[in-house]
Amino acid sequence: MPSLPDFDTIRFELDGLIGRLVLDRPDKLNSFTIAMWREMRELGELLLADPGELRALIVVGEGRAFSSGIDTSVFAEGTGGDQIADEGSEKPAHDDPVVNGILATQEAFTWLEEAPFVTIAAVRGYAFGAGLQLALACDLRVMARGTKMGLLELQYGILPDLGGTQRLTRLVGPGRAKEMIFTRAKIDADDAERFGIAEHVVPDEELEEVARTLAETIAAQPPIAVRGAKRAIAVAIEGGSVRDGLLAEAEGQADCMRSDDMKEAITAFIEQRDPVYRGT
Repeated sequence: MPSLPDFDTIRFELDGLIGRLVLDRPDKLNSFTIAMWREMRELGELLLADPGELRALIVVGEGRAFSSGIDTSVFAEGTGGDQIADEGSEKPAHDDPVVNGILATQEAFTWLEEAPFVTIAAVRGYAFGAGLQLALACDLRVMARGTKMGLLELQYGILPDLGGTQRLTRLVGPGRAKEMIFTRAKIDADDAERFGIAEHVVPDEELEEVARTLAETIAAQPPIAVRGAKRAIAVAIEGGSVRDGLLAEAEGQADCMRSDDMKEAITAFIEQRDPVYRGT
């Protein structure tokens, strides 16, 4: 893993095989600014280029909220995303500069879904707008009981544009997604669990412990197999054909069968001990 810069609005911490990404604007309820999206995108680029031994990443908000959404100061800065797009982009992705800026901003969250490691959102307090869209970009979500959330962008005359329309629909279905977005509905963690948004709802004081235990369980699995399974599941999520999914399974399995980790799994089973996987 490369040496990471010191960020102003987020923190990255590494403890063994598990990372922790902290939204670090507690005085503003971790609301998103252009600088915050820029740093999120930069961190993602660095981790995807060289994840090292990172196997699971917990995303959490400092203080009493995961994220209250967009900081309204962004509206005073124009389209916002164009400032992110200007950095490191050799060629615009789209002819419309506003669209290009939004596409660049989306990358601040998309890498969490595409990462070769598993991402877990540990959500408490509030997850509105961009905050909920960040949680939706993660593989799994653990929520503190009483957490409030919703995609409220319509109150600003805009729509959820950081993956919210896509990822929420895949989790809850088109009808419920439309109702939540069109009515600016606020739901709680119990609703989120019932709708399929949250995998676990726990008391607030247990939130990070449960997220950490989940991360440790995943980190103890063979990383090549986890990575292959994540890719294959992505084919199903993205609407690929069954044959596309079967091909992804076959390619992932071939990687596993060539790995030292598979040999370790079989040896550990025979020797009746816990396996030690090295991702090779």
